[in-house]
Amino acid sequence: MNHAGSFAALSRASIQSLRASRIREVANAGMGRTDVLPFWFGEPDEVTPTFIRDAAKQSLDAGDTFYTQNFGLPALRETLANYSSRLHRPTQANSIALTSSGVSALMLTAQLLLNPGDRVVIVTPLWPNLVEIPKILSAEVVTVSLQLNTTKTDPVWELDLDELLAALTPDTKALLLNSPNNPTGWVISREQQDIVLAHCRKHGIWLIADDVYERLVYDQAPGTPPCAPSFLNLAEPDERVVSINSFSKSWLMTGWRLGWIQAPESLVADLGKLIEYNTSCAPGFVQQAGIVAIERGEEIITRTLERYTRARNYLYEQLSRPFFREAGIIAPLPKGAMYLFFKIKGETDSLALCKQLVAEAGIGLAPGSAFGPEGEGAIRWCFASSLDKLELGVQRLENFMKHRTA
Repeated sequence: MNHAGSFAALSRASIQSLRASRIREVANAGMGRTDVLPFWFGEPDEVTPTFIRDAAKQSLDAGDTFYTQNFGLPALRETLANYSSRLHRPTQANSIALTSSGVSALMLTAQLLLNPGDRVVIVTPLWPNLVEIPKILSAEVVTVSLQLNTTKTDPVWELDLDELLAALTPDTKALLLNSPNNPTGWVISREQQDIVLAHCRKHGIWLIADDVYERLVYDQAPGTPPCAPSFLNLAEPDERVVSINSFSKSWLMTGWRLGWIQAPESLVADLGKLIEYNTSCAPGFVQQAGIVAIERGEEIITRTLERYTRARNYLYEQLSRPFFREAGIIAPLPKGAMYLFFKIKGETDSLALCKQLVAEAGIGLAPGSAFGPEGEGAIRWCFASSLDKLELGVQRLENFMKHRTA
């Protein structure tokens, strides 16, 4: 009897139907090649600051290689509570749980709240992990797409608020919203948040906010807190609002895999069970580095934001030049995060195009289709890089498009 085929069918149908990462597919075609400029992943081109790395080293040298509490080190939970109190609202450490990465926090939250068949509304285009996680739990995913408005002087990604509210029917279990948004850089306004939260309150809908880019927001008015609008500023501590966050982006710690959940205290006991059964705990020496990152990291965030602002402006100005416009590129200026998500008129296979860019131009970008069908025809460029790399990348893209249209 041939068992090869039967083993392939043992996984659940909902798992078999999950989208494989098209970002990884493109990266796998170029990783290991020294002649390729990698702008595909959402991470900076500089290492974690020395003082954060030193904290982890000191912790390891002190023998910190044992299990920690499920919820994380009390000192880090208290540090994060103080951090959230400064940015958002008075926060208790008992409402915070540390996780082994931000994506783990998203999975844990989904496991905590979602049953098979539950209706989940998600604003797209979006990092594919967020869209696929509810499907792993056999939830029903309904998407509401941001729209690229080209009728204004400058193109901009916008949310049709009426469309979102119509999708948030009384039988909806949860809304999953990422702002600042990966890949578009869209940022929800405070006025929109007020309306969305009131609607979710009315119908008892959980609001899961992916806030990992909240500190990477641009063009803030003078005197405005250095943070994107947050539902935590509007919701009461016991409301159906869960905030997901991560050390990866704002503190340049992508490889450390450390995140956290801020949730109503009534959820935290059950959340601890899930952490135990998923990862048990985040590594102690990594959490020690997290304490130092929060306590001493504001200067890093300020410097990073200044650096990304220069990179964003440069890339936007370059892709808005007459040559690229005539080649069909529509480049909206992102309001947050670390990506420029630009459309190419007439493009219908962004995955093939990005593979071609790797093979022929030596430039690694993420295909828009990786972020759902709503992203097809677009490309994501992570601009968390030096201006020298961005300049070379623009030159390679321009040369490629000249030969493509020749």
